Amino acid sequence: MRGNRAGLERILLDRGLVAEDELAAAQREQRTGYQPLGRILVDRQLITEADLASALAEQMQLEFVDLRDQAIDPVAATLLPEAFARRHGIVPIGFDEYGRLRLAMSDPTDVLAMDDVRTITDREVVPITATGEDVLAAIDRVHSAGSAVAQVADELDVEPADDLLVAAAGVDDAPIVRFVYAIIQQAVTERASDIHVEPGERDVQIRFRIDGVLHLATRQHRSVHAAVVSRLKIMADLNIAERRLPQDGRMSLRAGAKPIDLRVSTLPTVYGEKVVLRILDKSSITLTLSDLGFTDHNYVRFERNFRKPYGMILVTGPTGSGKSTTLYATLNALTSPDVNVVTTEDPVEYRLAGINQVQINVKTGLTFPIALRSILRQDPDIVLVGEMRDHETAHIGMEAAMTGHLVLSTLHTNDAPSAVTRLTEMGIDPFMVASAVDCVLAQRLARRLCANCCEAYQPISTELEIAGVQWRNDQELPTLWRAVGCRRCGETGYSGRLAVHEVMEVTEEIEKLIVHGASTEEVRATAQAQGMLTLREDGLAKVCSGYTTLEEIARVVA
Repeated sequence: MRGNRAGLERILLDRGLVAEDELAAAQREQRTGYQPLGRILVDRQLITEADLASALAEQMQLEFVDLRDQAIDPVAATLLPEAFARRHGIVPIGFDEYGRLRLAMSDPTDVLAMDDVRTITDREVVPITATGEDVLAAIDRVHSAGSAVAQVADELDVEPADDLLVAAAGVDDAPIVRFVYAIIQQAVTERASDIHVEPGERDVQIRFRIDGVLHLATRQHRSVHAAVVSRLKIMADLNIAERRLPQDGRMSLRAGAKPIDLRVSTLPTVYGEKVVLRILDKSSITLTLSDLGFTDHNYVRFERNFRKPYGMILVTGPTGSGKSTTLYATLNALTSPDVNVVTTEDPVEYRLAGINQVQINVKTGLTFPIALRSILRQDPDIVLVGEMRDHETAHIGMEAAMTGHLVLSTLHTNDAPSAVTRLTEMGIDPFMVASAVDCVLAQRLARRLCANCCEAYQPISTELEIAGVQWRNDQELPTLWRAVGCRRCGETGYSGRLAVHEVMEVTEEIEKLIVHGASTEEVRATAQAQGMLTLREDGLAKVCSGYTTLEEIARVVA
């Protein structure tokens, strides 16, 4: 053992992690007690847990793994009881090509723990070093949902019956109920916007969309899929017997002390029903436009138009680009006791105080055109139409905008100039488009840099040139920021999102272009000449301001 300790000391010195006098002081303390040398150095904050684990790995010629970035096989991880894993600071993370169990250990010298693992699992063990903190965090991730799943598999057998599921639905401590609740609570804790339950041939994976990017949360045995889907259907008041057709529903519950609403959508696939839950963040209701990341230039242009007493304001972008949030924030700026605001939406995601909201229901015949006609007979000042989906809806909305109403709506186009072309393609007369539309706001959502770990760097000129940043050779290169990753942001380097905007005002010159059937390129060129910043230009301005990265803008803007 003396030789091992000397080997560890030499590694720490060679790596420059401790000074010789610090090491000598730790050795003196070790001789008067029973604590390992590495633990003394960590307790004195001379080295980190990761430093110690990595040095031990080198000393013992073992692999060192950072469990924060390591995908953990749930089948392997649940082979050991949670209490046993915590007691010994170990977690199985997978299998090697020979079927041996890859065992992450905070103390790779604990041969007794390895012997116990061999006995419990009936498998050979390959020890791997990891920090104790990371091992415990991995156990938390695996067993927060894994223990409930294991009980589900045992209690409900391989293919659980629907009647048994229905009976268990009212029992709060039933394993399947606890599992589904744990998944939702974990998603809320990690700031996810969506939960995806996706069946495969042999397993079911659950993924969270966090800041616009999907991350694997857990992968479980396929036997629990039917139970999870049925439980979610019961909670959303859907038909659990119908598996051949898509269904949509809604549920409300509390995740800890936080009340949340979820929109539920099912879709039949070849391996069973996929379920997506959209977590409706009620804080979006109280957002103001200043919270959405508008630059001063774009905000002035946008406000100049939505403050008008009539006309149409369009917000464009793909699904999930924050169009509804922007519209709600605009309504927050406009709503007052002396105006009548009516919305027609499909679905109504958020209940807004002081606003009359109409839920579209195609099955009963309440479509956008029918609802919009009725709304216009309700003496509205401001009308919000969830989406311009067809010619009839767009035509009625245009007429309303031309007859003294302020109309807010959304449209699916890639940028602002394309909106006028899209409307004419829907059969709207170009003169009506030119007269009714006052402003088009296109937007995307980009991930915001984590303030805790972002790192400044000096880009090279070719990097700026590829990104489209206009920079003269005689100018000093700007300081940009890159994503690094830390525990606060889940090692992604990003935390939260901000919007990238493109505001096109329909001026007299653009009205003439629309009436004469000009192309999207001609409209765009004129709008840019009149001060419109494109999505890319606005995004690059936010990169230079340190809010996000060149890579992120390249990801969300063509």
